[in-house]
Amino acid sequence: MPYWQLFYHLVWATKNREPLLTPEVEPIIYNYIRAKAIGLGATVFALNGWVDHGHLVASIPPKISVATFVGQIKGVTSAKFNQSGHPAAPFFWQDEYAAFSFDYKRLPNYVAYVERQKEHHKNHSTIYALEPIEGDGVKMMRESGGVYLAEDEVWRRGLDELERLEF
Repeated sequence: MPYWQLFYHLVWATKNREPLLTPEVEPIIYNYIRAKAIGLGATVFALNGWVDHGHLVASIPPKISVATFVGQIKGVTSAKFNQSGHPAAPFFWQDEYAAFSFDYKRLPNYVAYVERQKEHHKNHSTIYALEPIEGDGVKMMRESGGVYLAEDEVWRRGLDELERLEF
């Protein structure tokens, strides 16, 4: 089995940003999301959202593309919910999504952000760069180029620390 560390913060919205993720519907949808993600071989670290979108922090195995992973989750969750006979049906997602990759060292930050989604939205303390599904789509953000050298001691120490962690 290959060794991999592929961490993603995924965000997608309900169709037309309708407030469909009500307190009654949300746990059902999130159970479908969690079950499908695990069924696809992912590790789910955090799942939460607001009334019109969801956030998922997961590690996705390299055998499945991010687009296929998100498409499978969105398709299965809306189909199962709509077939369940729940009075809140129909439920649909937008076609778009956002995907952010990050390293293991930043995993606790992303998990904390997603776990506090409702608080962030109530207090208007969301991080715009992580809530990009607005208007005409996602704008690419670029950082200024840094200097990355194989001899960089900070980089090496960081990798050494990862080696000592248990997964």
